[in-house]
Amino acid sequence: MRWCKKCLEPDTRPDCIFDDEGVCFPCKVSENVGEIDWQARRQELEKIARWAKSNRNRQRSCYDVIIPVSGGKDSHRQSLYAREELGLRPLLVTLAYPPEQQTKLGADNLANLIGLGFDCFYISPAPEVWRRMVKFAFMEYGNWCVATELALHSAAPKVGILYDIPLIIYGENYALTWGGDSSIGLDGDANRMKYSHTLKGGDVEPFLQRECSDDLLYWHRYPADDLIKRSELRMIFLGYYLRDFNDLTNGKLAIQRGLQQRTGEDAILEDIGQTRTDDALDDDFVIINQMVKYFKFGFGKASEQLSLMVRLGAISRDKALVLSRRLDGKCAPRYIKRFCNYIGITEEEFWVVADSYRNPEIWERCDDQWILKEQPR
Repeated sequence: MRWCKKCLEPDTRPDCIFDDEGVCFPCKVSENVGEIDWQARRQELEKIARWAKSNRNRQRSCYDVIIPVSGGKDSHRQSLYAREELGLRPLLVTLAYPPEQQTKLGADNLANLIGLGFDCFYISPAPEVWRRMVKFAFMEYGNWCVATELALHSAAPKVGILYDIPLIIYGENYALTWGGDSSIGLDGDANRMKYSHTLKGGDVEPFLQRECSDDLLYWHRYPADDLIKRSELRMIFLGYYLRDFNDLTNGKLAIQRGLQQRTGEDAILEDIGQTRTDDALDDDFVIINQMVKYFKFGFGKASEQLSLMVRLGAISRDKALVLSRRLDGKCAPRYIKRFCNYIGITEEEFWVVADSYRNPEIWERCDDQWILKEQPR
């Protein structure tokens, strides 16, 4: 493995880009932040907002924009910015996890966001279909999120088309923030997001073949390109237009407006494999997914968070290295037990599947333990 000379980004991330000096693409983007004409981007964003107001179908809805939300820090920032800075009238769209998956903290934070004065379109796909798809995605891909990402990303454009709401505002363009997957574009246009590494064009065929009939997957099926084009639906990444759209700023602003953080045992960093207590609040199963990602690629949530902090100047690379070695890939057994109970497998079966996704090029077995052949350096 190689690691970025400036942050902790590894070359094992799918589609990552390193320059000849060993610097990753997000760091190169960060280096050029001062050269960007942010005033021009602000003007472009305001122009988009004016377009949305003028293109709203007032016979079908009273909303200018849809904000897809989970209730977390980014959801708070996007929703409040759209309303208070751009003067838009947002409709929040949320896709509910089944009760076995959603945390109470997540429900409370979504309630807090709605309580700040927003209308919300609440979608709850059939829990048993959801559970079967999560199990299939974990067993087949070592990534249970493949199933849920389809629904999470298709819901907002479906509602936009249904009610003739012209604009959808997402958060960050993760190709710029985290690197890799440049197929979605490197600007503020989010209309190609369905072609990301995870969504793969919105393909639900694997689930049709193994788990579900077509009529059960309405909310998982991404709208066709020609339908989006005919509807003149526009999707953008807010993070492209705002210099300070990042985890640190979004978390601070959201907490000021009532966001609750993890507390108690759910805030133990070694248990959740991350550096922050204001991230991934609505769902604990994501901790498991980040652990398996660590098995696949040799980095987890902590490395991602720390790399961003290094780019923002909030921590030195040396200190980040120490923290990444301590936190990456950590997941408390209680979360694994809960996940196993949810999808209906034993913990022994879980570990057979999880360990089968370890990359043998970067992991080795030593004294009955798995260790990385190389540590971040």
